[in-house]
Formats: sequence, structure tokens, C-alpha cells
Amino acid sequence: MEEKEKRRAHPYIPNSVPEIKEELLKEIGIESAEDIFGQIPEHLRLKRPLNIPKAITSEYELKKHVTDLLSKNKNCEEYLNFLGGGCWQHYVPAVCKTIMERDEFLSAYVGEAFADHGKFQAQFEYASCIGELVDMDMVNTPTYDWAMACATTVRMASRMTGRGKALVAESISPERLSCIKNYAWSATPDIEMVKYDPKTGLLDIDDLKSKLSDDVCVLYMENPNFFGVIESRGQEIADLLHSKGALLSVGVDPLSLGVLEPPAHYGADFACGDVQPMGIPMSYGGGLGGFIATPDEPKFVAEYPSLLFGIAETVEDGEYGFGEVLYERTSYASRDKAKDFLGTMAQLHGIVAGVYMALMGPQGMKELGEGLLQRASYAAKKLSSVKGVKAPLFDSYHFKEFTVNFDGTKKTVAEINKALLDHKIFGGKDLSKDFPKMGQSALFCVTELHSKEDIDMLADALASVVGM
Repeated sequence: MEEKEKRRAHPYIPNSVPEIKEELLKEIGIESAEDIFGQIPEHLRLKRPLNIPKAITSEYELKKHVTDLLSKNKNCEEYLNFLGGGCWQHYVPAVCKTIMERDEFLSAYVGEAFADHGKFQAQFEYASCIGELVDMDMVNTPTYDWAMACATTVRMASRMTGRGKALVAESISPERLSCIKNYAWSATPDIEMVKYDPKTGLLDIDDLKSKLSDDVCVLYMENPNFFGVIESRGQEIADLLHSKGALLSVGVDPLSLGVLEPPAHYGADFACGDVQPMGIPMSYGGGLGGFIATPDEPKFVAEYPSLLFGIAETVEDGEYGFGEVLYERTSYASRDKAKDFLGTMAQLHGIVAGVYMALMGPQGMKELGEGLLQRASYAAKKLSSVKGVKAPLFDSYHFKEFTVNFDGTKKTVAEINKALLDHKIFGGKDLSKDFPKMGQSALFCVTELHSKEDIDMLADALASVVGM
């Protein structure tokens, strides 16, 4: 029986059939798989069997097991959701779901390595739509996410200016800040934070002036910022940076650009953000894709590490084709000699976002943006009526998201969010760890999916939870 078990192939491990395993070992010239791991020191090796359950060999039993596990989750279809902070619950039009599942686009990871069935044209159309939205002419295919996009702009700015210091607004997403520090450190080893005004949530101009010097290559800020605050002094900030030969990179929620001026109009050199709000369903925190936009100038184009798509005449008179622009810039072509290493691309999400923008049009984006402004204003006012709750925390205009402070309730955000689950409500994102100076505060998000009744229900549930 022991010998039989030893000779059996493992259901989850490829090439575990004994005969195949022996053939593989013979091919690479070793007697045992253990020889592969011989360089690992003994003190780093596990001395006991892994504490995992036995393999489920029945397909039916395995499916039932996984289904039982998944049934323990509570999702946004069952619960009322006010979480945001990087992945947002927006309405996904049926056509976006259809396009995402089309065979022609399912392999739209990068493009060149796969057969093209209109992916290049679709990417060009997507880039054109983003360009219209941010009023910039050069747009890349989506990177992995917004965090990678903004970190890439920092590296681009460093190469363009020959400087090694970057300024970053404190009012940005902690996750994006982490990526900037991780990804951009070799280009900008000196990263300094610029404070925000604790009363308004706006960038502290005086602090920016004190930290702006001739070795600064860029300031990265967000508008609306991570707290949902709309930055109203973009032109002043851009002028300060440009007076020192530095550049301005602005992260945006694309849905805000139906009602807010695009960064290019107040002097930004880079615009970046995430396509997820535009027809991409939430997927366990995924469904992301970061865009970068700049003016169509050689000094910018030369520094893009990511793929760019353009249109050109073919050998046939009157015929046009779509393809990659200056491919040699990328690590796919130049490997270690490229500007930066290019990893995961989210072309499929870009294609879907292009469909979403075409579907909405300028008027649709305007109406959506207005609705999000109104909902955020109403929600903040409604929650502020709950005793002990202050909303919004900052005295500024907000888009889609706003901060709520619970210090007056004598309860922590964690306690409140746990209690809200009994009302089938996902509360706001807890900010107390990342922004301790804000006390017990949370970031709440409202979208076009939230009705007045939904917001009222949240306020009533909060009143019940805080017991005041």
C-alpha cells in the first residue's frame, strides 16, 4: 500500500507521474529532485510535513468544498457598500461585460505576441478617448494599475530633468505611495512628502515652497486627492514647479473629468490614473489598469517605457493600419537597455474602458460627474447629522469620496464597521492606521449606484451603531 501511494501521481502537481519525473531527472542529469534544493541551507528547510489537508481527488467534492468556502464571503450584491480608496463599485454596462468576454480580445495582454483581431485599433481608440478626457495627445496602453502609472511618471520626470529628488503629496493613497517608494527609488532616492492643510485637505503651498529646490524633478499629487478633496490651486502649484525647472504629475479619477478641468489646463506635465471606474468590474480588489498621458512631444515620448499605439498609412493607397509606436523604447525590444523594465499590461481593461467612454460620451461623463458631486455632498451632510459624527472632516469640495470622523462617538472605526455588518453595510475604509493624526476617521465612497434611500439607510444604521 505504501509503495502504491509512493508511485501515485499527485492530482495538483504537474509532472508528478513517477515515470515522467524519472525521465525529467535523467534529462537534467540528476538522480533525485532533492539535488535541485541542495544549495538551500539546512536551517532554512522545513523539518516536518506541511500541515495541509489531503488532496480531494473527486471533482464534485472539490467543487463542493470550494463553493462552501466561497459561501462564507459577503459581497457587494448582498450588502450595501461604501468602500472605495482604490477600487470602486460603479455600474458596469452590459456591453462592457460582452466586450470583455469576446474571443478577439481575451488575449489582449500586450498584443504583439498574439494574433491581432482588431486589438491594435481598439487600443488606439482607447488611447484617443483618454486623450480627449485629459486633453493630452500621447497616452500609453494601461500598465498594471494606477500605482505603477504614477511611479513611472516619477521615473520619467527624473530622466527628463536629470534630477534625483521627488516631492509627493501626503494626501495620496498609501498604496500608491508605497509603490512610488519601491519602484522609483533608484531614480529618485530622495523622496520628500509635502504636507496638506489639516483644515481643508488641500496641498500646503507654503510647505511646497520650503521643499522646492533645484534638485527636485517632479511633484506627484492627486486631484481629487485620496480624501476626495478637489484641489483648487493647480495652476499656482504648476507655476511654482516650472519656475524651478521641475515637472508636475497629477493623478486623477477619470470620472471626475466630466466636471473638473483636466490637469493639462492648469499646467500638469503628466496625467495618470486608473481605468477601473470605467466599465471594469471589481474582482477581489483587482480589475485595474493605470494610464499615463503627456503632451505629444519627443522629450516625453522618448521616456515612455510602456507600449504606445498609433495610426499610419499602409502600402495600399487610402488604407490605414494600427500598430506600436517606437517599439525599441520598451524592454520587450531592448531588454536591459530599455528606459525601464515593462511588466504586466492591462490591454483588455483598456479596450473595455474605451468602449465605456464611447458609450458615455461627453454629455454622459458630465452628467455622471455631476451626480457623483451631488451624492457626496448629500451623504456628507446626512452623516454629519448623526450625533458625534463629523462629515466631511475637511472644509472643501469633495468628489465621490469624503472623510468621516468618529472621535465624538468614543468608538473606533473598526468597532463601527463591525457593527455596520449587522445592518448588511460595508462601512468606510479605516484611515486610523495610515493617517493617525486624523484620529478615528474613515473614507466613505458614494457612486451612481447609491440612491438617496441607500444613504439615508447608512445614516440611520450609524445612528443606531453609535447609540447617541
